[in-house]
Amino acid sequence: MKTNYLFPNKFKRIGWLILIPSAIVGLVTLIYEYEPSFLGFNVPAIFIDDFFTDKKLFGMVNNNILNEIFGILIIISSLFVAFSKEKSEDEYISKIRLESLVWAVYFNYGILLFSILFVFDFSFLWVMIFNMFTVLLFFIIRFNWQISKLKKSANYEE
Repeated sequence: MKTNYLFPNKFKRIGWLILIPSAIVGLVTLIYEYEPSFLGFNVPAIFIDDFFTDKKLFGMVNNNILNEIFGILIIISSLFVAFSKEKSEDEYISKIRLESLVWAVYFNYGILLFSILFVFDFSFLWVMIFNMFTVLLFFIIRFNWQISKLKKSANYEE
């Protein structure tokens, strides 16, 4: 089966090498609210709504870019891990990939619907921030779990 939309297999290892440390260090910096001063820059922004100034469509904002760096690293590495070919990519692997993606979307939006109904105020903003990453993470977890089950059953049959 021709899969032009998948990265080569070597991207999976690169993705894991970036994803694991980025996720751990990113969560630690969020929990401890660590923002090193040398990463504070004036950056271009859209939809500026400051308490002390007027609302603007475009402008410059002083921002610590650490969260943006980790967010970008996690998204790119998750894409590498999720959408890299397996060593032996066949139609059954493609079926598992598709089912895992559908399951991840259903599961993610189930959590989002629950959050819309029962989570409010600033906590809901945090749910939405984490929701950017969870579709890919749920897909990675389910896909790798299904692949490991497939490998175990293949070893069992031998």
